[in-house]
Amino acid sequence: MKMLTKFIAIAVSALAFSGAASAQEAPDALVKRISSEVLDTAKADKDIQAGNTSRIMQLVEQKILPYVDFERMTQLAAGRFWRQATPEQQKQLITEFRSLLVYTYSGALSQVRDQKIEFKPLRAAPADTEVEVNSQVISARGGEPIQLSYRLEKKADGWKLYDVNVLGAWLVEAYKGTFTNEINKGGIDGLIKALSDKNKQLAARANGKK
Repeated sequence: MKMLTKFIAIAVSALAFSGAASAQEAPDALVKRISSEVLDTAKADKDIQAGNTSRIMQLVEQKILPYVDFERMTQLAAGRFWRQATPEQQKQLITEFRSLLVYTYSGALSQVRDQKIEFKPLRAAPADTEVEVNSQVISARGGEPIQLSYRLEKKADGWKLYDVNVLGAWLVEAYKGTFTNEINKGGIDGLIKALSDKNKQLAARANGKK
């Protein structure tokens, strides 16, 4: 899962939502507005820049998590194995996967420095309930822009993000390989244990930074 940490670290610099979002707001406008809010907060907050885990996780909980569809992300990552899991196992998978992403998001936000985001025109019809928002992250230090895409679905309570693409690789697809490997080794319970063990390691590391 180490490679996935770097994967998300790039994506999360532009991945954020807030409770002020309107269900009627266009998905690209939503991502653009709230991404700017979170980037500005991360750049200006000295505690975040210093790696204060509590402050970073607070920002993640408030600004990002309410607008990420963790259930769909987990279901897609588990693929065909999702139907083999019991309702209780599905619940545990969502919980552990959510925790893993929280820790990873938090680590990524501490790396935000001088990035800015440029968004491309949205190609979608007004009636579409699933869209892809494309953007790129540019660093003041130069280098090639990092291409980012987001998949969102319109739910009853507004747009929810369920996948991110970094440089041509989709996050859910990347996790799907990890999930499959763990399930092949130890079944659904084996995957749950692997995620739980990873989260315990990340929690211990985070507690050491408080």
